[in-house]
Amino acid sequence: MRPSAGGLRVIKGGGQRRQDEPLTSRDAVARVLMEAGVDLLLRRISPARAAEIEQKVDRVLDLFDRVDAAPLLMPVLQRHLDDLEALMRETRQVRSPVRRGG
Repeated sequence: MRPSAGGLRVIKGGGQRRQDEPLTSRDAVARVLMEAGVDLLLRRISPARAAEIEQKVDRVLDLFDRVDAAPLLMPVLQRHLDDLEALMRETRQVRSPVRRGG
């Protein structure tokens, strides 16, 4: 992989969509936010749905930090992770397909 003219590099992915992963890490949760951003830009989800996902992601990331300091909060974090996973499952099922062409 070579850097492109703009300093970005192209990662060959074969055009395959990544499997939905369980939300067990900060990185996985951050990828949910990126997925929602892409869906919003492609108009597959509404701004309201994107805002709801962003709010839940912010809450979960905050809880990850709080669990580091207070492990007793792990059940609260897990409950919020489960809620976010459910929201993303629903979002993936109801989002409209990308419209191609002009």
